Amino acid sequence: MLGLMQDRPLLISSLLEHAARNHPKSKIVSARADGSLARHTWPEIAGRAAQLAHALAARGVQQGERIGTLAWNEHRHLEAYYGISSMGAVLHTLNPRLFPDQLVFILADAGDTHLLVDPTLWPVVEGIADRLPPALRAIIVMGEAGQIPAETKLRGKVEILAQEALIAGQPTRYDWPDLDERAASSLCYTSGTTGDPKGVLYSHRSTVIHALSALQKDCFGLGAADTILPVVPMFHVNAWGIPYSAAVVGASLVLPGPKLDPASLFRLFEEERVNFSAGVPTIWTALLQWLRADPARRFTIPPRLVVGGTALPTAINAGFLKEYGVSILHAWGMTETSPLGTVNARKVENADWDEDRFLDYARKQGRPLFGVDIRVRDEAGRDIPHDGIAFGELEVRGPWIAGAYFNKPGDPAHTPDGWFRTGDVVTVDELGCIEIVDRAKDVIKSGGEWISSITLENVIMGHPDVAMAAVIAMHHPKWDERPLLLVVPKPGTAPTQESILAFYEGKVAKWWIPDAVEFVDTLPMTATGKIWKAALKGKFPRQAAAQ
Repeated sequence: MLGLMQDRPLLISSLLEHAARNHPKSKIVSARADGSLARHTWPEIAGRAAQLAHALAARGVQQGERIGTLAWNEHRHLEAYYGISSMGAVLHTLNPRLFPDQLVFILADAGDTHLLVDPTLWPVVEGIADRLPPALRAIIVMGEAGQIPAETKLRGKVEILAQEALIAGQPTRYDWPDLDERAASSLCYTSGTTGDPKGVLYSHRSTVIHALSALQKDCFGLGAADTILPVVPMFHVNAWGIPYSAAVVGASLVLPGPKLDPASLFRLFEEERVNFSAGVPTIWTALLQWLRADPARRFTIPPRLVVGGTALPTAINAGFLKEYGVSILHAWGMTETSPLGTVNARKVENADWDEDRFLDYARKQGRPLFGVDIRVRDEAGRDIPHDGIAFGELEVRGPWIAGAYFNKPGDPAHTPDGWFRTGDVVTVDELGCIEIVDRAKDVIKSGGEWISSITLENVIMGHPDVAMAAVIAMHHPKWDERPLLLVVPKPGTAPTQESILAFYEGKVAKWWIPDAVEFVDTLPMTATGKIWKAALKGKFPRQAAAQ
């Protein structure tokens, strides 16, 4: 017997229509490159999204056709999020920080027919002008005709249009089609630091369910009265789903544009009364250092922050909470998980822990959200004990977890019994909380035992003279591998190897302490803001172990 409930598809267009209809006064603030602000409402965004959809349809864009974007967090990108997916085409967000070869590869692999480009990112497209794939018919500048460069290598190779001229006169209402909720809605590629990027193809159903799940109190906990500033880029895993979750509740959005320096972000926090934000650790670390440089810098409304991407050192978390009253929720996810998988919110078992005890625990990536199943298995394929000590690879499944890669069937990351192998090596404690101790390719195997490079990095970030740190494996004739610590000192400091290594004493097992320290000016970063360890191993070839 089936239930007798109405069967309406879960579609991205319904999110936009809900926000426009029920929350017309919520604001959409967009920071431009020149520092000025554009102001819209949800009904205005809905109208402009409809105009974009009409313009693309007039150009012959069909359902399932991939439309690329190369843009920052700003209102035209939000309009593309909704207009492209709602008409049945597939939004493909490209990361402008990728290498040219990677951009060329994913443009061709995705088969994009149109590419929307922010004017400030025109040089990125110019740099690949001679290698544009044949499927790409047009480049649309996200602005006015006057923002198209007069001199460009792209002219004659592809049609060049201006978005404002393209949508001018188009209707502000669109009869959004009743799509199959399992139809593809958006496409995002992994950063591809160890090979070609891989495409993750989201559906309307997966996106809507993910957006609803993120609203749980133990996750983003958002409501209509909130003002949200997503620092996480809209070109990276759909800004962690925030543009969709905001529409579900009708919250206000503040989109920071290309300027993510602490002063620009703080201005938006204060002027727009932002009370929620999300970003990677490098953003929050830089903001904390900037705040500390001037005692007069204080939040009028201390925001709730979410961090993901890599672990946030306890010292940074404690600094925000104790000095500025800002709480930070640690979450974990991947491109393949839409991205939310786990959050480290308190449970009944640790609800009464004092501040310092929970701050130390908050470094962990947390427990699964409803909708995400996890299992952790050792190298022999056995489930590990939940003792917070045993290591194993994290596998996940759920309605917003990728079941395969786009154009790449049969990838070994997807198991025959329906799980996704994350490549993250984790422990699970008695509360069901996971802690990532390494990537499978980065874990240090010393004398048959594993050493967590991430734990070593987190500990040393508490040292007063350390600005950034990374740990890689170096070859050892007896133990096979030993840790090599790379440190970027804070300006004006001169730490020694002895002072750095002494900081580990009593904090980790003695045999975990790195054998050597290299002081460096910078550390290479991936396109998604993580330390690029593959590049480090190439930079220190004589020390680095073969992995």
